Amino acid sequence: MDATKGLPNPAAGWLQRIEALSGPAYRRIAQALENAVAEGELQAGDQIPAQREVARLVGIDFTTVTRAYALARERGLIEGAPGRGTFIRSRSDNEAGLVDLSMNLPPQPAGLQLAALLRETAGAILARTDPAILMAYHPVAGSLAQRTAGAAWLAPTLGAVDPARVIVASGAQTALSALLDHLTAPGDVILAEAFAYPGLLATAARRGLTVVACPLDDQGLEPEALARLVAETRPRLICCTPTFQNPTAAIMDRARREAVVAIARAAGVTIVEDDAYGLLPAAPPPALASLWPEGVFHVATTAKTLSPGLRVAYLIAPPGRAEDLATTLHAIAQMPPPLMAAVVTSWIREGDAARVLTGVREEAIARRALAAELLPEAVGGPESLHVWLPGALATPAARERGLALVGAEAFRAPGATGEGLRISLGAAGKRMTLARGLRALAGLTAP
Repeated sequence: MDATKGLPNPAAGWLQRIEALSGPAYRRIAQALENAVAEGELQAGDQIPAQREVARLVGIDFTTVTRAYALARERGLIEGAPGRGTFIRSRSDNEAGLVDLSMNLPPQPAGLQLAALLRETAGAILARTDPAILMAYHPVAGSLAQRTAGAAWLAPTLGAVDPARVIVASGAQTALSALLDHLTAPGDVILAEAFAYPGLLATAARRGLTVVACPLDDQGLEPEALARLVAETRPRLICCTPTFQNPTAAIMDRARREAVVAIARAAGVTIVEDDAYGLLPAAPPPALASLWPEGVFHVATTAKTLSPGLRVAYLIAPPGRAEDLATTLHAIAQMPPPLMAAVVTSWIREGDAARVLTGVREEAIARRALAAELLPEAVGGPESLHVWLPGALATPAARERGLALVGAEAFRAPGATGEGLRISLGAAGKRMTLARGLRALAGLTAP
């Protein structure tokens, strides 16, 4: 079964995740779908391919896909609309007692009505801008105003950045895909964290890259192992998430960041820094790109710091390398989404983005404290949107109790071992709902 070759249907991109999973084909398809929903690749209301189309794309028999879709339906992931197709199902806190601990997204910001702010901003943009201009083609890297806003937004982690180095992209996954296409060739080796972002692993598999897993400790990439693997494998890239690593929630201190950069710089290996959560700490550590601007490509997204619906990411290239990278990005995504980019730019300029981030951070701190009380063995920083429960396994009883969870199998890089659960704290609409889910989980994982 090969789900990595030639997927012309954009709605079928999640099938690439099958290659990183093990087990019977029908379970791999259902798990790939569940992981795509958990990571935000698929959203409620998204249509997915018909069963016969999946059978054709993946190269398996129709009955196997039928069984996979039935399992996904049992898990509450999909629903059918007669005459229209199959869609990702919307799940609420009150639905059969479901508590979503799988979707890693920021909570609603404390003290703010995000919907009202979005309506106000979008209305103001449409009132002052000709819709024909707004909806036309725009510069692939974003306008100068958008790039300048991105540089200002990332200043707490990057310091002063020339807007010419900033590329505006339609989400972090798009940015990461463009980076791997731009910086690697099939067969190249990349070093990734032993537990890594599934979107990175899926993109690497599609690209035909060899992923080598680097061991992790409580701060992420372990320097001695990293130095050894760099010497042994001569990788093209080192890929990592230094702040609230996904899924282990590890955060590198400055000394660790300097050690990782020193290893990469000495070997001449480029770093791809996925800094999705970098602005969440009240005192953000310096980005790796601020320590080595010439050797680090930095990706930051608004989806984890403001709202998952704002699919805007900023890609910071080393000096002199942005325009070539923008050409690669253009081949993947024509341009950043104009209205969303305009909303984010307006929020940054008017100070609304800072207010939303403060509200998200405040709510994240409250939820993390709740997790510390109910699951004291879970690890993660005080502002983290998720915690990691090492060694724990998702069990059938978890789903029976209405808990949606993501286990280590979704994150393991090739050759990596170990178990654990990533527990996302932001998806539950209310803290009381989160507390109910955490209590149920504590009862399942207690020795």
